[in-house]
Amino acid sequence: MPVQRDDVYSGIRGQSVLERFRLDGKAAVVTGAGQGIGRAFAHALGEAGARVAVIDLDRGRAEDVAKELADKGIESMAGQADAAGPASIEEFVNEVVRRFGQLDIAVNNAGINLNSAAEDTTPEEWDMVHNLNVRGVFLACRQQARVMFPQGYGKIINTASMASIIVPHPQKQVSYNVSKGAVVTLTRTLAAEWADRGIRVNCISPGIIRTALIDQSPELAPLVGQWVATIPAGRIGEVTDLQGAIVYLASPASDYMTGHNLVIEGGQTLW
Repeated sequence: MPVQRDDVYSGIRGQSVLERFRLDGKAAVVTGAGQGIGRAFAHALGEAGARVAVIDLDRGRAEDVAKELADKGIESMAGQADAAGPASIEEFVNEVVRRFGQLDIAVNNAGINLNSAAEDTTPEEWDMVHNLNVRGVFLACRQQARVMFPQGYGKIINTASMASIIVPHPQKQVSYNVSKGAVVTLTRTLAAEWADRGIRVNCISPGIIRTALIDQSPELAPLVGQWVATIPAGRIGEVTDLQGAIVYLASPASDYMTGHNLVIEGGQTLW
């Protein structure tokens, strides 16, 4: 029987499976990248070959992460931006394009979580959370897509949360939970509208991930034992547990995936 010299045998455009995960020549931006999950995303994209713009509200943190990337031989830049402000969003997107000449990958990771019982949640708290977690993500996606449309290709990845599909407990966080559900619906809607223009829009929903937000919180740190008891994997997640997913969603390996909510939570939503 003759060898079938098709894409399975030869690879798509001659690239093997692992080669299709490479991001060489791509330009990426990550918001909220000065620490935690965003920092891990920036490192992962850079290690896969992308040039990375590190954006954070705290310029010092952004510069620190950009330096980490540069120390590893990754081309990077740092920027300060309020991810909830329309003018700030437009400026950081334009600055990335000025610096790198293009924008291929956008990770909208900046967000906020405030804990309060529903009956105690103020309109001000609700608006603060939704302005950043939903309105800011939409405005960023819109500006990023406007840059990507002429290219006919781009990857937009939003950070949602396990809270988009279950109600985490015992902490009470109604504003956050609702906002992350909205991010998933936003992602699906934009994916449907922009698929025929070459833009893929997906989101990642992390479960409980160990970050400074938990480790340094007198309210949340004592809850780790309770959370672990509800996680089949038997531990909370580390930021490194998310890095493979961000590279996959940013790479040509996921070109046929759009509108997907990739949940990474150690199985916590199974129970």
